[in-house]
Amino acid sequence: MRKLTYFIACSIDGFIGDPSGDASAMYPFVDEEFLEYLKTEYPETIATHGRRALGVDDLPNRRFDTIIQGRASYDLALKEGITSPYAHLREFVASRTLTESPDPNVEIVSGDLVGRVRELKAEDSPYDIYLCGGARIAGELAGEIDEMVIKSYPIVLGTGMPMFAAEFPMMQFALESVRSFGNGAVVRTYTRKR
Repeated sequence: MRKLTYFIACSIDGFIGDPSGDASAMYPFVDEEFLEYLKTEYPETIATHGRRALGVDDLPNRRFDTIIQGRASYDLALKEGITSPYAHLREFVASRTLTESPDPNVEIVSGDLVGRVRELKAEDSPYDIYLCGGARIAGELAGEIDEMVIKSYPIVLGTGMPMFAAEFPMMQFALESVRSFGNGAVVRTYTRKR
């Protein structure tokens, strides 16, 4: 069974962006050391246009072959004219309003998202599934999340978009690893206790 991994960036106080979802305050922390970590450990989490700009488009996927993201997250790419932001992965966008995919590599999931994720998790693959966000889709899929990789940046937003935007029963996770960086960023990996 494949894992669904919520791989997410957040502030110290647990926000993944400002109230509108803008996470640009976190971008300065993706410095040389942190970028090297991403390229080495999670290269597939770098968007395709970013991989090309960095000259690392040929890096093989290490952990994931599939990505799931919400409509608001996908809209950030669409506003830039990018219809397949993770062309090196199978892309799924959860949306009840987007009726037709603007790209053949992107499948729109408008119905039973949890059911579709369960189908993806049941596939035979050595790779896991990358849950990109945002808050609503993470809340909807909270019961399916097997692992969380939380990139915490040393800022406090005070208000904004939380990691999860839904009510659900308490879940418990076990801390698997912690990695700190010279700029104050910390990456914590948690595994779901079932």
